[in-house]
Amino acid sequence: QIPVGTEIEGMNILGLVLFALVLGVALKKLGQEGEDLIRFFNSFNEATMVLVSWIMWYVPIGIMFLVGSKIVEMEDIVLLVTSLGKYIFASILGHFIHGGIILPLIYFAATRQNPYLHPDVFDFSLFSVSSSATLPSMIKCIEENNGVDKRIS
Repeated sequence: QIPVGTEIEGMNILGLVLFALVLGVALKKLGQEGEDLIRFFNSFNEATMVLVSWIMWYVPIGIMFLVGSKIVEMEDIVLLVTSLGKYIFASILGHFIHGGIILPLIYFAATRQNPYLHPDVFDFSLFSVSSSATLPSMIKCIEENNGVDKRIS
């Protein structure tokens, strides 16, 4: 059975992206009148980035309590520690291989520059699985270290 466009549940991401692009072009076409709304969206973006950074500082505490509640429910603690140790080792090894070897190789292949000149972004992305968490530090690094215009980043 092939679903028809009206039968699919969820958001219309393509429509949302297209609307955002058209709105951005329309605001630039307005010139000075559109600058107020553009400044509003820039301020809203900055406030959202601050909120995301605050949330990411408190996420480890919430995860600690979630894991702690599952540990209390366990009956065989040796099995738990063994399984958890294997998982932690595999996770750290995977992060190290991806963040310490694969991503720098991709960066070097694309730019022919030393990827270890920007250690703050790699360190943060190595220890944080969330791309939303690394986004503010990456944007800051792109703007400050590489001189990319704020409108582009």
